[in-house]
Amino acid sequence: MPLEVLHCDNHLLAVVKPACIPIVPDESKDESLFDVARKWVETEFKKPGRAFLGVVHRLDRPVSGVVLFARTSKAAARLTDQFQDHTAQKTYVAICHGMPKHDDGELVHYLVKDHSKNVVKISTPKKSDAVRAVTHWRALKCEGKLTLVELIPETGRPHQLRVAMASLDMPIVGDLKYGAPKPVRDKSIALHARDLTISHPTLKEPITFSCEPPHCRWWQLYRGKLR
Repeated sequence: MPLEVLHCDNHLLAVVKPACIPIVPDESKDESLFDVARKWVETEFKKPGRAFLGVVHRLDRPVSGVVLFARTSKAAARLTDQFQDHTAQKTYVAICHGMPKHDDGELVHYLVKDHSKNVVKISTPKKSDAVRAVTHWRALKCEGKLTLVELIPETGRPHQLRVAMASLDMPIVGDLKYGAPKPVRDKSIALHARDLTISHPTLKEPITFSCEPPHCRWWQLYRGKLR
């Protein structure tokens, strides 16, 4: 798998994750983005042995977009803190089934994950394992029975954005787990991590990484929207 590098310095490596590629090795035994990125670092910088690469956040397998790795243990610790305390800023775009009743809004849910089925459900704050999830959304364009939506998560819960759109009766295209009527041919879903802003772990300055959605049929609705 060729690697598309967005940024590389002594502490960071930002790359583009294609849809349907796992971030880290899993039971599928498929080549992971982590494996490919580490090989790239070893080749690019002629490093003997295994190069250090820290995983500081993740995207679901069927999701595409910006992924950031740490190239030093110091950077890994500082970036992990940013993702855990929600100071890293993320912006996603999605193509969803249906039409919104409003132009934008904020969704606050309490989520519980069923690990055996790998699905997340909306619960109540009284449930002991429920976690609070906050999502800001904005409809950008509607065409036919599809809507282009911008999503900004305030928190970073598993499947948060997928559940959020399903709660509006607007499941993400291809997302069978959360109500989409049919799959996408390559088993991806039309959810893309477009922008990621963090504080550089050593320079202490904000830095933003961005990439456009894949060139495929579902994302033509995005191509017609000027940012």
